[in-house]
Amino acid sequence: MSAFWRQRQLCHQPISNLVQCVFYTLWANARIRSPLLVLLLGSLLVHHSALATQTDIRLATTTSTYHSGLLDYLLPIFEMETGYKVRIIAAGTGKALKMGENGDVDLVITHAPKAEQQFVLAGFGMLPRALMYNDFVIVGPRDDPASIADLDTTSAALSAIASNNALFVSRGDDSGTHKKERSLWQLSRISPTFSHYRSVGQGMGPTLNMASELQGYTLTDRGTWLAYRNKLALTLLHEGDEALFNPYQVILISNQRYPDINFTGAKALSDWLVSQQAQALINQFQLNGDQLFVASAQANSAENNDVDTNSLQAQ
Repeated sequence: MSAFWRQRQLCHQPISNLVQCVFYTLWANARIRSPLLVLLLGSLLVHHSALATQTDIRLATTTSTYHSGLLDYLLPIFEMETGYKVRIIAAGTGKALKMGENGDVDLVITHAPKAEQQFVLAGFGMLPRALMYNDFVIVGPRDDPASIADLDTTSAALSAIASNNALFVSRGDDSGTHKKERSLWQLSRISPTFSHYRSVGQGMGPTLNMASELQGYTLTDRGTWLAYRNKLALTLLHEGDEALFNPYQVILISNQRYPDINFTGAKALSDWLVSQQAQALINQFQLNGDQLFVASAQANSAENNDVDTNSLQAQ
């Protein structure tokens, strides 16, 4: 394409192409071409491209915030108000934190407190902030072959599943949910080595689908359960134990370790997520009349440990 026609095309496009429009306008005019002009305008184009990429924010997030629909509900508002574009990478918490360790993203939203603490202490993350919480639940076949529905504690429920050699489908993917499951087995002093324990290495949605098809039990966050339950031949059988508390944090990737990340954009998103506006939106987010998450940015970490999960039960 000639410089003349390229100039005509770009100058009828939105303002984002303004620098390129100027370049091709001047280049199309042979009388003012010079090596110096080419060098200056070429540098300007490179700088313009770098600025454009800094409008992108790379967010690695646990699958529950994505599959529940929460991010599709929140982020368009942030993007409209700020001009940033958030690029979501949904993965288990372990994978999300690994992307942060490698500097492949600008911030993370995860739900594994111990792993997050290690991530920050190792210098990969900074400014961890409480964002919201929900809880984990155990779902399973409607006929409840291990009879866990009337048991008061999660330890008792897992013990009944193991002693009855009932089918249990584990995510097995080093996600926040998988980390929680392993800690619950450990708390129950049970090694999940019974023959009907299946580790599938999948996200929460596929794990729920597999548990439904095989008529097994599984541990899930409440948000994903509420998003999927109408599609599954499963029922909620165990909830309410304090051990099932599920807090989420938003953590920035360290710009001291990775100076080329979009720290400014990530900080803007983190600030917005913990703002009164976004926190109110999180509390208002519902699916089929059920609240999926409870905003917690204003509560300190000590208070979070004593949160009553009754507000999310009976949904």
